[in-house]
Amino acid sequence: MENRKRIFRILCISTSLIISAFLYNSLLLPLSLVTGGTSGIATITHYLYDINPALMIFLISIACSIIGFMYLGKERTMGTLIACFIYPILVELTSPIHHFFHTDSTDILLLVIFAGVISGVSNGLMYKSGYSSGGLPIISQVLFEKFKISMAKSSLVINLAIVLLGAFFFGTTNALYAIIFLHINSIVMDRVLLGISNNKAFYIITKKEIEVQDYIIKNLNHTVTTFDVKGGFQSDKRKVMLTVIPSREYYRLTEGIKKIDEEVFFVATDAYQVEGAK
Repeated sequence: MENRKRIFRILCISTSLIISAFLYNSLLLPLSLVTGGTSGIATITHYLYDINPALMIFLISIACSIIGFMYLGKERTMGTLIACFIYPILVELTSPIHHFFHTDSTDILLLVIFAGVISGVSNGLMYKSGYSSGGLPIISQVLFEKFKISMAKSSLVINLAIVLLGAFFFGTTNALYAIIFLHINSIVMDRVLLGISNNKAFYIITKKEIEVQDYIIKNLNHTVTTFDVKGGFQSDKRKVMLTVIPSREYYRLTEGIKKIDEEVFFVATDAYQVEGAK
């Protein structure tokens, strides 16, 4: 079992790095799309000073890894070294792809959407493997450890600064496309990590508890859990019903309980994993 997990992790990170390298050389670099991270800096320095992108990515990644060793320790930094060494090599090996893959920028929005999807899949595989891409995210970890600055906030500020730097050199339009890319990348990455939810969890507050409960149990054949809560505004005690149903029955439940109680209050969320209940 352990060997299978190890092989799966190696396959995930290898696939992720290969996809990322191809994507960078075939789309992001030719389009001058600065999307943050080490690749974004490498794009800027390539067009401004003709510095090899693979070399720049390698130098930044190694510098960040050294900072990681100094402030985070060996164990927490080791997981980033694979990407730090292999990714620049793959970027260099895939650099001739522009000779065979011509990027037609007449419909740049389509290319950006496609790149965002592919990047999301790649990053999702990376994080699913348990490894890290290294580079600038290490700086965010250090800032959190030493100054308690939120990793999400520091990462956002760092990447936003790189995107704005790209806007200064390549124009505002490119920066807007970069933002679209990053948004799509984030959505797809979450889907790869968590999957598409097959179930919905409902939290229901109603004055007609018995009728709603009977509808869920007898008509939809699902169980209901009821627990006591207290309102924050009026401090009044209420009961909340919790039920988990397949996504395909979403409208059957919502329309059914609305017919029973027009003033019903409910919250529906994705339930990615459900165990121990029928």
